[in-house]
Amino acid sequence: MASIHKLSEVQTDDIGEGTRIWQYAVVLQGARIGRNCNVCAHTFIEGGVVVGDNVTVKCGVYLWDGVSVGDNVFIGPNATFTNDKEPRSRQYPDTYAKTLLKEGCSIGANATLLPGITIGKHAMVGAGAVVTKDVPDYAVVVGNPAKVIRELERG
Repeated sequence: MASIHKLSEVQTDDIGEGTRIWQYAVVLQGARIGRNCNVCAHTFIEGGVVVGDNVTVKCGVYLWDGVSVGDNVFIGPNATFTNDKEPRSRQYPDTYAKTLLKEGCSIGANATLLPGITIGKHAMVGAGAVVTKDVPDYAVVVGNPAKVIRELERG
C-alpha cells in the first residue's frame, strides 16, 4: 500500500506498493508511479508522466507531460525539466517532446534538462548542469552546456 500524506493532492490511483508521497505534492490523473518510490514535498507530476520503481524525486521537482523515468533513478532537489521546444504563453503544442531518464541514472540538484533529451543508463548529471543533448550510458556530465567529463565503471 502506498503512503500518501494528507496535505498532498493525488488524483491518480496508479501508484505502486510502498511508494511514499509527501506533503504539498501534486500528482495529476493519468500519472503512473511505480513501487517503492519517494516523492518528496513540493513536487508536481503531470498526467502524462511515467515513473518507474525505486525512484527518488526530491523537493522542488516538477515532471511535465512527456517525461518518462526508469527504475532506480535519483532526481535531485530543484532539478528542472522542460517539454516544449518553442514555448509561448497560452500556446500549446499537439504533442510534447519526450524526455527519457534511463535505469539507474542520477540528476544533480538544480540541473536543467532541455526537451527531448535521453539520459543514459547509470549516467550522472552534475549539479547545476544544463543538458542540451543526449547523455550516453555511464557518462558523467557537468557544466553549461553539459559535457562528458568521464565514464563510470560498468558493473
